[in-house]
Amino acid sequence: MNNRLALTLVFAVFTAFLFWFVSIRQSLLFIVGLGLGGVLAGARFGFTTGWRNLIEKRDASGVFAQLLLLAVAAGISLPLLALFPTELSAALGPPSISLLVGALVFGGAMQIADGCGSGTLYKAGLGIPLNMAILPVFALGSFLGSVHLGWWLDLGNIKPVGLVQEVGLSGAMALTYLGLIAIGLAAWFWSKTSGGSRILFNKTLIIGALLLALLAVLNFVIAGQPWGVVYGFGLWAAKIATASNLFDPSTNAFWSQPVNATALEQSVFLDLTSITNIGILAGALWIFSRNKTGETKKLTSQQWLVGIIAGFLLGYSSRLAFGCNVGAMVSGISTGSLHGWIWVVMAFAGSLIGVRIRRYFNY
Repeated sequence: MNNRLALTLVFAVFTAFLFWFVSIRQSLLFIVGLGLGGVLAGARFGFTTGWRNLIEKRDASGVFAQLLLLAVAAGISLPLLALFPTELSAALGPPSISLLVGALVFGGAMQIADGCGSGTLYKAGLGIPLNMAILPVFALGSFLGSVHLGWWLDLGNIKPVGLVQEVGLSGAMALTYLGLIAIGLAAWFWSKTSGGSRILFNKTLIIGALLLALLAVLNFVIAGQPWGVVYGFGLWAAKIATASNLFDPSTNAFWSQPVNATALEQSVFLDLTSITNIGILAGALWIFSRNKTGETKKLTSQQWLVGIIAGFLLGYSSRLAFGCNVGAMVSGISTGSLHGWIWVVMAFAGSLIGVRIRRYFNY
């Protein structure tokens, strides 16, 4: 029996386990996660890489693929939100000092660590050593960020702004697509090389973007909430800390909230974000079982140290920023959250710094 067939059987058994012992919804979300991981790994759809290629190589193909993902996901998700306001919830986050600092730091750290939340997951599934090592410290950082989030929010915040609620469906659609067009034009101008040529489209990334958009919407419909990544990381670390009597959630502003306290008490298989994350890891592993695409580049001890620190900052800052490229950018923008747009501006500014740091350490 080859590795791919064995993995397929394992995933089928796990799906059946979720269906029978947990819930139909969780089994479906695991399947969606498998698809997300398979597409991310198969197309090497990297949010981080797309931004870095634009900055360093004037290659806008990754950014244009991300814009397509956002356009398709928003075109379906925003009307769904308007039609089912009680059944579906947007990925809202409060504009705040926390958001500004978190997104800026995350943008820089993801370039150094060569992966955002989803990128860390699928690259760990592909067997890339640095990302495998980063995953646990990402979780630790996310947990500590959640523990400190109340302090950060006290520095200044306003209530979350949802475009569908504030300006209606037509206004939300118009503002969203105007924003995407503005980013597309900026990327188009930036992409011009010294010779006058431009790299705008990549067939593999375009197909990946379309598939990811449809899977993100499917996740939205099944879960009742948008696709997210970093909450699951923080929850895993919080469970370990609580079980080890190292942390008392009842005294913390974030983890004492009813929804978070319930997530801590119940099985991780009942958490919507965690089960999708497990699926992404599994989907990437399935791709790896055939292609053996794990990274073979040797890193120095200094590069390892810097990468691990960046991974911790990824987790910490993503919690402060209310999401990563998935939870804040893809899900935030596609469901009409103002914080998603703020996140993009700050994270790209951070990436400009992060690319320079990455170059300095010769990654």
